[in-house]
Amino acid sequence: MPPQAGAPDAMPGPRRGGAARPVSAGPPAARAVRGGVLAVRRGYTAVRTMPNPRLTGLGAGLFATVALLFVACVDRLLFGESAVLYGCFFLLISVLTAVWVRPADLVTAPVAVPIAFALGLLPIAGGSGGLGGQLMGVMTALALNAGWLYGGTLVAGLISTVRKAREMNRRRALRAAAHRPPHRRPEAPRARRP
Repeated sequence: MPPQAGAPDAMPGPRRGGAARPVSAGPPAARAVRGGVLAVRRGYTAVRTMPNPRLTGLGAGLFATVALLFVACVDRLLFGESAVLYGCFFLLISVLTAVWVRPADLVTAPVAVPIAFALGLLPIAGGSGGLGGQLMGVMTALALNAGWLYGGTLVAGLISTVRKAREMNRRRALRAAAHRPPHRRPEAPRARRP
């Protein structure tokens, strides 16, 4: 169809400077849908650029321990040893540990996070008087915060299980694709000569 007379801005194509001109024609609902699709694409691109390290089993344990010790020290200095704040950060660190561990070391995530939880409690356990008092404080804090401990361990275990199942399905699909014979196109019948 020929372009509409008097509306050169609605036509796509390069400008005099050479840059492409966006098409702004269409009903408002279509423009809103296009804008939503572009926003989703931008969000997906932003998620893809997020850090995605692959930690070994030992690296996952060290990450969780160091992060929880840092959280506990900040909690003690600024918030007066708040168990709720520590528990919320423990859930977040459990998720990150289970997401960032390598597929070969997925079993270590649900094992590393409870150990990191116990070691991270040292600054906020509230024990007194030497090593025995500190250990008693940690045991008491573990007993009082068992809900956070079980919740974070369960979250890490569920994420690791889902990732392991997806990895096994992907390997099974690759194995099936490798054993499948190549698809051949059916040959067209040849025309007989008279």
